[in-house]
Amino acid sequence: MPTISSKVNFDNTANAFAYKSDRELSKANWLFSTMRYGWLVDLGTRITPWAIRIGLPIKGLIRKTIFGQFVGGETLEETAPVAQKLGEFQVEVILDYGVEGGESSESSFEHACGEFIRVINYASTQRNIPFMSIKVTGISRLGLLEKLDRSVEENAGTLMSRFQQGLDSCSAAEQEEWKRLEERLDRICSAAIAKGVGVLIDAEETWIQDPVDVLSMMMMDRYNRSKAVIFNTLQLYRHDRLSFLRDSIEAAKVRGFILGVKLVRGAYMEKERQRAQERKYPSPIQPDKESTDRDYNEAIRLCIEAIGTVSIIVASHNDHSNLYATRLMDERELDHRHPNIHFSQLFGMSDHITFNLASSGFSVSKYLPFGPISDVVPYLMRRAQENSSMTGQTGRELTLIRKEMKRRENLS
Repeated sequence: MPTISSKVNFDNTANAFAYKSDRELSKANWLFSTMRYGWLVDLGTRITPWAIRIGLPIKGLIRKTIFGQFVGGETLEETAPVAQKLGEFQVEVILDYGVEGGESSESSFEHACGEFIRVINYASTQRNIPFMSIKVTGISRLGLLEKLDRSVEENAGTLMSRFQQGLDSCSAAEQEEWKRLEERLDRICSAAIAKGVGVLIDAEETWIQDPVDVLSMMMMDRYNRSKAVIFNTLQLYRHDRLSFLRDSIEAAKVRGFILGVKLVRGAYMEKERQRAQERKYPSPIQPDKESTDRDYNEAIRLCIEAIGTVSIIVASHNDHSNLYATRLMDERELDHRHPNIHFSQLFGMSDHITFNLASSGFSVSKYLPFGPISDVVPYLMRRAQENSSMTGQTGRELTLIRKEMKRRENLS
């Protein structure tokens, strides 16, 4: 029988933190309490990358603090006990090899491609790792993506036709470079199909996103025929993404493929606004949080209404958006483990959402990055920055941790 009509209670801290020992919970309390001091986080995010670059002996401190909270390990193998522990609570895993586009050589791109395929091969041997995540900037030169993005903006027509016009205007060397990028991504997606592992293509900054969207659509058209294996990521803090989602759903219907969509609010808001201001072009970012929340929830509705054509991952730390998605599923009497609906949160954050969804029978995962400390520092700095405020979701994080600590004290 389908699992339906089960109310989810995100205030249940016993479920939310059952996987953490008293010591681990106390450590999380200390870390989040420390991160509420904005000046300290600002200092740390400035100094840490510099200290790593010049070889100061701080990796041990990082490993014992912020790294342990938000990252699964330095190697693929080190993620195994973390994934196993999550699996005990019916929580799945999205593996993310933490490469974010550092070197710009063909050899480095080939190495990253091989690592992504290695992650796919490993995930296929684990019972609770249905997805892995990739960044196109890990397998492509930023300059190429920027040029192609500008070319798309200069042309008229659909995204694919504008892209083709832009590609035709590139040099022969750049066209060959694009072909090598497409071939690398195709190798990754082909391996994923063979192994039955989903590939989530991360979103990038607006000035390189158009070619990433093109690649994502090409791969979905090629491989998402009987089920969604390839997913594009939409950042709904962009005011154009809801329209893009509608166009993508129509394209999937016309072309006969399943649209894989991971919905996020976004990761580059301040950088986007600053760049738009410096270069004097209209900001691509929503005017306020309410507009982002409105578009995010509308995107959920559109996807669930088109669930035969769309496979959706609700990747959100927002209580209301997750509850809204569960309510829509229950209204339509959709199984909580519907194959085309999945929920996900970052490892180390929003356990009250993840584990309470899991206990109510929903398909949910943790996004679990791994990689050498020096490689994942940019990711860690973003986590520190977004948790440096006591307002909203981050304040709720600390409140729930302390509530659970108090509950355990009363039981002892």
